[in-house]
Amino acid sequence: MSSDHVQSTEYSAALASEGSAEAPYLELLARGASADAYEQPVLLARAEGRPAERIAALEAAKLLALRVRSDMEGRRRREAELSALFETAHDLAGLRDLDAVLRAIVQRARSLLGTDVAYLSLNDPVRGDTYMRVTEGSVAARFQQLRLGMGEGLGGLVAQTARPYVTDDYFADDRFQHTRTIDAGVRDEGLVAILGVPLTLGHHVIGVLFAADRRARVFEREQIALLGSFAALAAAALDTANLLTETRAALTELERANEIIQDRSGVIERASDVHDRLAELVLRGGGVHDVAAAVAEVLDGAVEFTDAAATPAEALEASRTEGHAVRHADDWIAAVAAGGELLGALVLHGHPGLDPVDQRTLERAAMVTSLLLLARRSAAEAEQRVRGELLDDLLDARDRDPRLLRERATRLHGDLDATHAVLAARLDSTAADADQEAAARRRLWSAASHLAATRHGLAAARDGGTVLLLPLETGDSATDLARRTARQLGSAVHEPVTVGASAPMRDLAAHPDTVAAAYEEGRRCLDALRLLGRAGDGAAVEDFGFLGLLLAGDRDIAGFVDRTIGQVVAYDERRGTDLVRTLDAYFACGMSPARTKDDLHVHVNTVAQRLERVGRLLGDDWQSPGRALEIQLALRLHRLSAPVRR
Repeated sequence: MSSDHVQSTEYSAALASEGSAEAPYLELLARGASADAYEQPVLLARAEGRPAERIAALEAAKLLALRVRSDMEGRRRREAELSALFETAHDLAGLRDLDAVLRAIVQRARSLLGTDVAYLSLNDPVRGDTYMRVTEGSVAARFQQLRLGMGEGLGGLVAQTARPYVTDDYFADDRFQHTRTIDAGVRDEGLVAILGVPLTLGHHVIGVLFAADRRARVFEREQIALLGSFAALAAAALDTANLLTETRAALTELERANEIIQDRSGVIERASDVHDRLAELVLRGGGVHDVAAAVAEVLDGAVEFTDAAATPAEALEASRTEGHAVRHADDWIAAVAAGGELLGALVLHGHPGLDPVDQRTLERAAMVTSLLLLARRSAAEAEQRVRGELLDDLLDARDRDPRLLRERATRLHGDLDATHAVLAARLDSTAADADQEAAARRRLWSAASHLAATRHGLAAARDGGTVLLLPLETGDSATDLARRTARQLGSAVHEPVTVGASAPMRDLAAHPDTVAAAYEEGRRCLDALRLLGRAGDGAAVEDFGFLGLLLAGDRDIAGFVDRTIGQVVAYDERRGTDLVRTLDAYFACGMSPARTKDDLHVHVNTVAQRLERVGRLLGDDWQSPGRALEIQLALRLHRLSAPVRR
């Protein structure tokens, strides 16, 4: 054992013996200790006979520290993945040696996925088969020289379906066609678990990127997505190489005649200019509209990004199917697509006679736009997951440290010290099948997450719907927030959304358990709206009058009494009057002033004056049946809650 480790162990022991329970784990987090080391403070405390409370505190601190360590490792892993993707994008931006870029992609994929072997195969349209282009970690010569017939092996299955496939045990998997040649090469390499993702250009599979282990292994969804990202970059590298080849061929043709050279030089310069600009935009994190502006300047025209719904459907579908920009009237349309999903289009206006190289420039810009949109979507989805995790922790009261809760909320631009309301939201339409229902729920979750992000709140999917934690603006009520949220979510998903809100809450970081109670309150309010036939509306407990007492999780009797007759009670307390007793007698006497004056032993004019004062305090409709019922209930609750006079 090294002296540093001994000193660290002695320091952890000292911290475990005295001071806060978190201290030894902070030291372990600071030096990046392994997960096993987190047991040491508890073991030392037990060995030293520390009190049970101290050991329990250490156990709780250990679990929290392990969670923090896991989060830190996850962030480091995501940072490494993003760094590798950006480095690869940088390689692609300055593409000179295609083989070097492909080798870098395969090496980084193997490193980040932690596999024994990674390799890339490309289709050979001349010979009608597939060959190994790059391998990393391979030791078998026969494996490195494999040529596969179309449709053979796991790679053939990936190429046929254009979808990722993974096998935990290659030789026991009968989903794809085994051949003696392929199996012999795989056996020589000793591979067991294999993951393959397609390299696609448009709708055409041009090869497969593989990651494989020499032992049984389950590939996680994130790892499959990561390998897919590298495959997209590899396809882009090949496409860029093809573009460069085409450009060089064009230059060769241009050299044959000076007139052609003069005519084409401007086009090539523009293509080079837009290539550099697009590469710069990718590297500095530019947006979709930055790409459109750069292409518009180079092509000397008006370029805009449009949603798929706002683009001529026939031209958009033709561009996606062909993988090229297509002409529509005097415009050119290049589909922006990824993985078969239409994300929109780049539209160049007023250029009916577009040069082929300029057309290719527009297509390249559309590809860059799709990569930027996917990157933004991944970042947004990651933030949505983090927001959902924090709200889940608040709902389940798993993390009760106010400081950590505030820090986590601050990183998401939230403020747990502000006044919030919990809102339960649910779709009210009936889906035709389970898939449509799941898709509708995903749309609701996406819309709620976007709303939470823009309002500095939190959102999570729960109980077949969505729960939101949103701050209340100055002068805003829970009712206003519920109705506004129902309108916004319904407009976003194009379906009625019902929203029930809790009463306002304060100081959530110090009292996280109130969030779970508020959620139940919001759910009961949501159920009440649906039972009352108010689907697609929003309301809070305060909207239901005395029924709110049945909906409220904490049975806020004092709040109900104050909202109903609080002004009358306060008037009596300030002026020493008898309005509350007069109201009691008035309702007890069947709302008859004559009988009320006998019960109170006062003149009937006195009763009339008091009731007139009550009307000014409570409003002209205080004697309507609904208001009268609530006022009588509030009077009785006020009387029951008053201290007994002896």
